[in-house]
Amino acid sequence: MKEKYGQYMTPEIIAEFMVSLIKNNKKSKVLEPASGKGIFINTLKKHGFYNIVAYEIDSDLIEGQDDVINTSFVSADIPKDFDVVIGNPPYIRWKNLENELKEELVNNELFNKYLNALNDYSSIFIIKSIDVLKEGGELIFITPDYWLDTTHSLNLRNFIVQNGYISEMYTFKETPIFKKVNVSLLIFRFVKSKKEKPKSIKVFKCDTRKELSENVLCDMKNSRISDLVDFFEIPQFEINKPWILAKADDIELIESFEKSCYSENYSKVMTINDVCEIGNGMVSGLDKAFQIEDVTILNSIEQTGMLSVIKAKDLEQFSYSKITNYIFLNNIEDENEFKNNYPNFYKQLQAYKSQLLKRYSYNRDISYWHWVFLRNYNLFKSNDKKIFVPCKERISNKDYHRFTLVYGDIYPTQDVTAIIPKPDTKESIEYICAHLNSKSVFNWIKHKGIIKGNIVEFSRAPVASIPFRSINFYSSKECEIHDRITDLVKAYIKTNNKTYLDNVNFELDKLYKL
Repeated sequence: MKEKYGQYMTPEIIAEFMVSLIKNNKKSKVLEPASGKGIFINTLKKHGFYNIVAYEIDSDLIEGQDDVINTSFVSADIPKDFDVVIGNPPYIRWKNLENELKEELVNNELFNKYLNALNDYSSIFIIKSIDVLKEGGELIFITPDYWLDTTHSLNLRNFIVQNGYISEMYTFKETPIFKKVNVSLLIFRFVKSKKEKPKSIKVFKCDTRKELSENVLCDMKNSRISDLVDFFEIPQFEINKPWILAKADDIELIESFEKSCYSENYSKVMTINDVCEIGNGMVSGLDKAFQIEDVTILNSIEQTGMLSVIKAKDLEQFSYSKITNYIFLNNIEDENEFKNNYPNFYKQLQAYKSQLLKRYSYNRDISYWHWVFLRNYNLFKSNDKKIFVPCKERISNKDYHRFTLVYGDIYPTQDVTAIIPKPDTKESIEYICAHLNSKSVFNWIKHKGIIKGNIVEFSRAPVASIPFRSINFYSSKECEIHDRITDLVKAYIKTNNKTYLDNVNFELDKLYKL
């Protein structure tokens, strides 16, 4: 039933921790909007809370219990007099919702007023839970953390700010709280209040990929910083402003960096999207089948039927370590022509034929020797200068990203995103790459990029949003810095001398401060 109702059962250690966050007294009227098997009910009673009302749509999980009403929380007519709402709301994307749940949302007043089909199912649980709290009531939920920064969750965040304040946030990045669930999780405590808000929010960050321990939770509860726990305070969130869980110094650096990317001519912060085309790499559907290890055995025709590809694992800052040759015969339609003119390719692909025929074909009839999705092939083909970046990049073990300069007829596959200057862009590709590899961009992405756990996403949309420091070519000083950076990057690629990179960063820092 997990697939239908988005159910992930809360571990006892988490339920205990969340119940310990309740500040209201034991006589409080408590609501659990998605009880599952009753872990929160049992934990609440263990700690002396007995005035409990719970909802659970799935009667197969829990039934015949006095505290539990077996109906949907979303549609239920619930009095707005609760002191505490606590729980683990279901997480389901709209496309995965059962038709009955979609219909329920379409007819829900709160959903229509504040949310849309881009919001996760848990969003309606947050909004309705706040709605049924009385003044001074508290909401304590564990949810994925994606809604903190996505554009389509702005109304949800504004609703929270308009109805009270968040007192504490506990983030868990890649800590495996739910079995077989790879998602970055957040526990937050919200207080419904019309009174003046506290000036700050307490933020606790747990950074471990190991199983969560009571010691870690104890450190978080007691605001103790350790090897696995960081603690700091941030200002209260504001309407229509981004929610950034970062220390004051980092926020100051981010704001200063964005200010340096502001363009008077365009009256906005410039982004990579303003100066570059961005394209996700092509999809073969079965990479191992198309990779060529020994090119010396190929005939002259076969030599023309290959693509040079750089894989994500071979990308480095500014440069790359390896080019991989791929069979590329999407222009060949006849199998006899394929067999006769490309015998080595034909022999190689026969070993994978059954797998190739089972590839996802994007609803098209695709020959087994063809790549399944060329995506931005024409964009890549028409440009011999590109910047490559891995589509996903772990940042827990490094303090830099791998934006790589690529010259020549080289292509990205699906694990790489390509960035190509627009025809009217005046800045050199070397300068653009230096900017993307800068510490300022790394810091911005770390706090405002699309990150799941400690994995940064570099698909088209996240790359497009990165601020860009354009050059004022009417300023001789800025032109000189631009040209020095361009020359330094070229020198680094040629020599691999790290001193050139130090000088690049020195020049960028000067530019960002102008």
